[in-house]
Amino acid sequence: MLKKITVKNFALIKNAELELKDGFTVITGETGSGKSILLGALKLILGDRADYSVIRDKDKKTVVEAVFSIQSMNVQAFFEKNDLDYEEETIIRREIHAKGKSRTFINDTPVHLSVLKAFTNQLIHIHSQHHTLALKDKKFQRSILDVLAENNSLLSELSLYFNEMRSLHEEVEQLKENKSKMEMELEFKQFQLEELEKLELEKHDYQEIEKAVERGEQFDEIKSSYQLISSRVNDDDNGVVSILNKLDKNISLSDSKVQLLMERLQSVKIELNDIGAMADDDLLEMSMDPEELNHDIQLLDAYNSALKKHQLQNQEELKKRFQQLNTEVTESSEVDENILKKEEQLSKKREKALASAKKISKRRKKAAATVEKEVAELLGELKLEEAKIKFELEKTELQAHGIDDMKLYFSPNKGIAPTLIEQSASGGELSRLMLVIQYLLSTKQQLPTVIFDEIDTGVSGEVAQRIGRHLKRMGETMQLLAITHLPQVASKGNDHILVHKKEIQGETNTFFQQLTDEDRVEEIAKLMSGQKVNEAALANAKNLMNE
Repeated sequence: MLKKITVKNFALIKNAELELKDGFTVITGETGSGKSILLGALKLILGDRADYSVIRDKDKKTVVEAVFSIQSMNVQAFFEKNDLDYEEETIIRREIHAKGKSRTFINDTPVHLSVLKAFTNQLIHIHSQHHTLALKDKKFQRSILDVLAENNSLLSELSLYFNEMRSLHEEVEQLKENKSKMEMELEFKQFQLEELEKLELEKHDYQEIEKAVERGEQFDEIKSSYQLISSRVNDDDNGVVSILNKLDKNISLSDSKVQLLMERLQSVKIELNDIGAMADDDLLEMSMDPEELNHDIQLLDAYNSALKKHQLQNQEELKKRFQQLNTEVTESSEVDENILKKEEQLSKKREKALASAKKISKRRKKAAATVEKEVAELLGELKLEEAKIKFELEKTELQAHGIDDMKLYFSPNKGIAPTLIEQSASGGELSRLMLVIQYLLSTKQQLPTVIFDEIDTGVSGEVAQRIGRHLKRMGETMQLLAITHLPQVASKGNDHILVHKKEIQGETNTFFQQLTDEDRVEEIAKLMSGQKVNEAALANAKNLMNE
């Protein structure tokens, strides 16, 4: 329930506060007085995009604040989900600045506009004049039956299945597209895979093979080098060790420095003997198998060719490429199986979706019969005694909303065959039809506050009086506000708010005034006879209010 709205620096409103009560409240005022400004302020609370042209004083911010009583609503989960402080009287505030800034708060916590919309759509519904045209929209026509048939949970279930179907379908199409590409590339990838398999990358170390090939190709030079080292070190006559031995025999001084040099020469001799022995040992062990060398050369050539072909740097990168190719070839062989699995999943989801859609359709048809009867009765109360509607549901392809194509027919008079509503109903008839449908919807939807903006457009006289009674009845189960120009409707409100303009110090300002019973009589009399109110008009106004 909307308890209070405060508006500051908004169009013609400098600073206004309006307290609202439960039940049916009427809002009246001359054309241009500011009723649409009030609606504009409320739409900001509903999350409409800010229009910075409405800022009255560009040096100040525009503020719209609304207080809602929400203790009867089950919205605690929403507050927890969005990390908001739950208050039984929740305050929503919008602030807009001339510099293009807009801020939104729920109980003084800043929130995104999407969060505000999600919340306030549960609190208030504004039915403007153009919303009557929604009767011609198939989506709205379908929603009438779904609300009254209480299809919400089934529609959520169907939407889930349908989204899963769409996702699976996309996966199948992607797999088929991949399959086509894979088939074109498969033969080449298999060839590449076979080439890499021959390299036995897990078995061989190609760095060691490269070293072995280098040694094999230099076998003769290496052997000659060993032989030369051995002869120069170990030769009995001219070898380095032999010469040092002779030096050792010819020097026998006891001089400390000479002795130090001789000790160092002794160390050199030991090292040279070791070098000569290693050269002899390596020489004895040296062998070369031409066939093995040729095999290593072929392996190394194939390895280097693979590196170049795949534009890689080393054996580890080739291993990764081998694994990638192996995975892709395996996936190519499994793609048909994957497609089949996905298509089976898609088929099962379609069966579930169709089952839900059939339940929805059955409930819609049942609700349609009930709605047609109830609408006829309610239209009769609004002086359309012979008017009736007819829902026609034709089976169509499965969609997120079900398997029903919707058509709504309307007949305003007896003996006239129903025709499509967009071709048959006048403005006044549409207004009355929308009013009774909104009444039926209100019995199923939790809409604490509903605002009608001139729902009585196009009617007068007794019809207007009946609409007033109907709105009064709706106000018995909800908070209902109606902007009207008709005295017959205004007289049925439990509360009456007058919107009027007044010039103060050269500035035009809009004010909201809650009328007393005495003021209401005079205002309703003005609606009946204009600004000049006589005793007859006042008496008629009292009679209207007492009916």
